[in-house]
Amino acid sequence: MSPLSEAGRLVPAAGGLLWRPGPDGGAPEVAVVHRPKYDDWSLPKGKLEAGEHPLIAAAREVREETGLSATVGRRSLRTSYPVPEGTKRVDYWVMRAGAGEFTPNREVDELRWLPVTEAARVCSHEHDRDVVADLVRDDGPVMPTVVLVRHGRAGLRSEWNGPDDERPLDRRGRAQASRLAEVLPEFGPSKLLSAPPLRCRQTLEPLAERLGLDIRTVPELGEDEFSDDPGAGLALLEKLLAPRPDGGVTVVCSQGGAIPSALLHLGVRWEGHGQAAGQLFPPAAKGSVWVLGGRPGALFGDYYRDVDPDPDAFS
Repeated sequence: MSPLSEAGRLVPAAGGLLWRPGPDGGAPEVAVVHRPKYDDWSLPKGKLEAGEHPLIAAAREVREETGLSATVGRRSLRTSYPVPEGTKRVDYWVMRAGAGEFTPNREVDELRWLPVTEAARVCSHEHDRDVVADLVRDDGPVMPTVVLVRHGRAGLRSEWNGPDDERPLDRRGRAQASRLAEVLPEFGPSKLLSAPPLRCRQTLEPLAERLGLDIRTVPELGEDEFSDDPGAGLALLEKLLAPRPDGGVTVVCSQGGAIPSALLHLGVRWEGHGQAAGQLFPPAAKGSVWVLGGRPGALFGDYYRDVDPDPDAFS
């Protein structure tokens, strides 16, 4: 019998650590919510719907429970605890609060904005207190400035007769581009940049259509161009990493010959299973995403191997 069978089924869920600047731009305040069904103080969260990515579920639950819009930031903690159905696993993201107004609803009848220390004290469960504490860790910012995407799948180069820069996305690549267009808006993109190959531009086209944004070509981040002059590509990325007055995030689509090297130069290290920390080349699978914030040498980098639906989500 598998451990999952022994413990009961896995119940995947997701939530948000919703924050806003304190009075006069001071220390952050955290939203905690009261759930009348359980008579507890918790963080906004809920179960995944069938076919949903956890990040989408987290943002949806925050909106539904608080009435506020939210921009997704870095990953927070994953918690797990027993429930009658088995084990609930909750993936959290830090989110900055936006416009809206809380209205008591069936799931949440009260919302409080509290300083971090007080929010942790009010939370009824230890796992929620751990998530609150994670907001103020001192290894980097909580919000990204760059979303670095590798283009979707484009078939084999050996099976394409034209110039390689004109090799288009294949069926799987187009599906990856569509999924990216569903998930990436949660990070609040306001600028889209693409390396020269057609497959890079096509990867961003569904997102551009959804957001009503243009795609600008940046030759510095093409595979061949980066190899010839890595300094130019790195200078561009460093410029993009700087916080922008409008707070928007720049989405950049590049290639597998440029992304890992650029990440290494910027100070991103990949900690693989069973390997020494910082010893592995950062991965960049086709259709994958790196969410980056901070400055070179002090970056957070969240890697999303794909943005497909969570396989553990039940119908």
